[in-house]
Amino acid sequence: MTMTKLVPTMEEVKTSIDAALYFFQTSLRELNRQIWSNPETAYEEHQAHDTICDFLEKQGFTVTRHAYGLDTSFEATSGSGGRLINFNAEYDALPGIGHACGHNLITTSSMTAFLALSAILKQYGLPGRTQLLGTPAEENGGGKAKLIDAGAYKGVDISLMAHPGPKELFPGVVADGVGGVLMNARKEIHCEFTGRSAHAGGNPWEGVNALDALVTSYNNISNLRQQLRPDERIHCAFLDTPKVANVIPSYTKAYWQVRSPTLKGLNRLMVKVHNCIEAGALATGCEVKIIENELYTDIKINDTLCDQYQTHMAKYDRKVLKRHEKVLTGSSDIGNVSYIMPTLHTMFGITAEEGSFPHHPTFAAAAGTDSAHEEAVIVGKSLALIGWDMITDDNMFGVAEKQWKECLQE
Repeated sequence: MTMTKLVPTMEEVKTSIDAALYFFQTSLRELNRQIWSNPETAYEEHQAHDTICDFLEKQGFTVTRHAYGLDTSFEATSGSGGRLINFNAEYDALPGIGHACGHNLITTSSMTAFLALSAILKQYGLPGRTQLLGTPAEENGGGKAKLIDAGAYKGVDISLMAHPGPKELFPGVVADGVGGVLMNARKEIHCEFTGRSAHAGGNPWEGVNALDALVTSYNNISNLRQQLRPDERIHCAFLDTPKVANVIPSYTKAYWQVRSPTLKGLNRLMVKVHNCIEAGALATGCEVKIIENELYTDIKINDTLCDQYQTHMAKYDRKVLKRHEKVLTGSSDIGNVSYIMPTLHTMFGITAEEGSFPHHPTFAAAAGTDSAHEEAVIVGKSLALIGWDMITDDNMFGVAEKQWKECLQE
């Protein structure tokens, strides 16, 4: 007589997750505190990398340090057979203001989800695999894009992560989180202007002014901003400019970040920005070298994953919006992942002072609190439940995959 293994109810699974994570309460809080207290910027997250890997190895997981050719990336996996669920851990900070984007909480929620889903798959003896991927340099550097190219997501069926934000993520919209948030596609344009030096007082007519080329280009783009669509953005940083006033400068360097709600819109806008830069060079007689890099795509929202996030967060008495159609005009390299598989990049609310928003010092303070940690753990439990859904429910996974494929055609 053949015995069929029964899949537990969702309430039983939730109870098992809560029980499995009870053991990690103190150690997860300390992990979070270590990352928050020692902020490190893009591709310099050495202490965070080692702290997370040490934690995972202590729990008995096999960890690949410095994974996929990136010194501060790592990979941990568990389980066998079945579908593979990826959780992304971000841990880079911002220069000067630390974890003002709350990436310590992203690590906490993804670690929680990985531990929980790994534990219950083992407990119930079901086929299914989990992957916790360390994804450095989200703020600047495009870690996930590099990891995609290196094959880190090969074989992954579903990618899940959560990002902290204020409870009022959009004006007048207060909630414990939003399942699906639209974000801008983004790309960088780096440019170098080359002219000819001359004495600014003695024979300026002999010079070709690279600063004029840069300033003219900047002003061209400033004028272009008047015709941008409401959710499009262009930002600039001057990287190399003259240090003295009495020499016609022969060299300047700058870069722009260009954002638009869709990849198609970004490509159109990039052409216009290129023209503005080249016009500055043409007007001043300078040569210009232009390099494009660091593409962050827009995020393809998956309604099935958003539905399940809303459902599971309700089990923890959290009121979460399924999605919001207003574009959050920041960008993330998780968008690149959403172009290769069904992906969830949810936003969860933490308590912060009024008006606090990511990339502000007040948000860094909020991201280090006990209440923010506790919220990240609850979010991680919900992500684990979604992972369970995607492994055990063939129909639900099929719907999510179908929606993703349809979204790519839009």
